[in-house]
Amino acid sequence: MAEPGPGTGRAREEEPDPAGKEEAAPAPKKRRLAGGERYVPPPRKLNPGVSFGAEHFAETSYYFEGGLRKVRPYYFDFRTYCKGRWVGRSLLHVFGTEFRAQPLSYYRAAARAGRLRLNEEPVSDLDIVLKNNDFLRNTVHRHEPPVTAQPIRILAEDEEVVVVDKPSSLPVHPCGRFRHNTVIFILGKEHGLRELHTLHRLDRMTSGVLMFAKTAAVSKRIDEQVRQRQLEKEYVCRVVGEFPEHEVVCEEPILVVSYKVGVCRVDAKGKPCQTLFQRLSYNGSSSVVRCLPRTGRTHQIRVHLQFLGHPILNDPIYNMEAWGPDRGKGGRIGKTDEELLKALVEEHRSKQSLEILGIGEEDLNSAGESKDCGNSGDCTKSDPVNGSSCPAEDERDLERNDVAACPLNTDTNLEPPDKDKELRVCGSQDGQAGEKGWEEKDPLCVECRTSRRDPSPKELVMFLHALRYKGADFEYCSSMPEWAMEDWQE
Repeated sequence: MAEPGPGTGRAREEEPDPAGKEEAAPAPKKRRLAGGERYVPPPRKLNPGVSFGAEHFAETSYYFEGGLRKVRPYYFDFRTYCKGRWVGRSLLHVFGTEFRAQPLSYYRAAARAGRLRLNEEPVSDLDIVLKNNDFLRNTVHRHEPPVTAQPIRILAEDEEVVVVDKPSSLPVHPCGRFRHNTVIFILGKEHGLRELHTLHRLDRMTSGVLMFAKTAAVSKRIDEQVRQRQLEKEYVCRVVGEFPEHEVVCEEPILVVSYKVGVCRVDAKGKPCQTLFQRLSYNGSSSVVRCLPRTGRTHQIRVHLQFLGHPILNDPIYNMEAWGPDRGKGGRIGKTDEELLKALVEEHRSKQSLEILGIGEEDLNSAGESKDCGNSGDCTKSDPVNGSSCPAEDERDLERNDVAACPLNTDTNLEPPDKDKELRVCGSQDGQAGEKGWEEKDPLCVECRTSRRDPSPKELVMFLHALRYKGADFEYCSSMPEWAMEDWQE
């Protein structure tokens, strides 16, 4: 059973009884266990819409360095119920086949350190066989990739909505390797804006207008406009070469190649979509283009521009040599999906820029990926990077990943972790970090022993910006980014 996805709205409450009082459910009685038999509790009732609160924000803190917003490493609990396919398998086998971001030696060491728990009891033997409703908890030392230090600017706020200008490189909500370095967490921690409902999403590398509802009723009302395609979206981007002066309409269907790495391509088997493009200016080497997506597919604007032979100038996925000499123009790739993904990863690895994809070197050690990870809640394969870089954030029905008892998977249940004090703090006793972040390191943490270069602030900006969102009774705009000015030169 998969836990529910991360919620940004108010947690649901139980209905009161007619007398206005709530009765606590009687605790289940434990039956007498046979010798050597293990008690498995019934599944706990989990709130599907848990809000982020002070206990979540207090997990760690930010610091700024070299134009980047960084998160001090912190301890975090990943929790999951036993999947149906795990029943009857040993915990060691599950770790070895599905959660291969870490070697088995790590999980053995984690068990010895008391960081692995089964039904809230420390796991001493990884050969233990899993049963239905078993509840796993894994405490990990978590490192988040840096994002740009550019602040989130609030464009509008009233009793119904909050509208912000999202910087590039920030995911909207916790996913994959990101938790505190997300729009939701920063708004909560630095602006006191909590219990927000996402109305739409932007890709992590896309900047611009991002709307949140303050109540479920407002969210439902605007969501209906989204579903009925009454919401007008306008983007601006800078692309390679001289884009045609006349209006261009692209209706090529788009297929997701990898949810986890975040790669799509044009394919006849993909979902239908439509984007209108209009050139705004040309500076002799690159063009500023107005984009009007009529649908909201994964990476729709970026994939369509690549197909047209005018990829976004600094797109870290769709303007790479891995796509071949034509950079994917006209859908000409000349590689299988597996070869394409491998080539993209290798190109970023050679440039020491895997973090731009939202993945790290250790993420590439895990097993293969199921393309159909949508809302099934129980994928048939583990994903290749044990986390999502949120490729489909511009879609209303963002795919949901399984939670895993693994250091790099998606956050789901967000109840406060119940850990010993020494696992609540990483660093000096007063909670302050040195110049380079936390001075103390976790002995089990691979990230603590890994040296990697930081991306430059320039690498974290992609030239795609959500300029305007207009609905039946609202319209919100941001200013034109500097790189979209007519006389801009790289």
